[in-house]
Amino acid sequence: MTEVYENYKIIEILLQEVGEILHLANSGRVIIRLKKTVEEGQILCDEKRTKIAKVTEMIGPVAQPYASAIPLTNNVKKYTGKKVFALAISANKFKKFRRKQK
Repeated sequence: MTEVYENYKIIEILLQEVGEILHLANSGRVIIRLKKTVEEGQILCDEKRTKIAKVTEMIGPVAQPYASAIPLTNNVKKYTGKKVFALAISANKFKKFRRKQK
């Protein structure tokens, strides 16, 4: 039982609340009001770890930043008004290992 509890705690630590989805723009991008800064290319998900969007650019003032993101799901409208989370360890920080050619 303790192992399951410890693993559950680790998952909570890895998810950091980043902001809230405002709406779907006419360009097809998702606009997100941020509480914390994120990097471009960061994958955002919901509390169930479902991938929702990928951040493409930061917009707005520094004090109250917004993010424009490419949606990764077909039904983004059901996520409007919901909180979004970012994983503490991003997948894009790891480099792929390639063999050197001779």
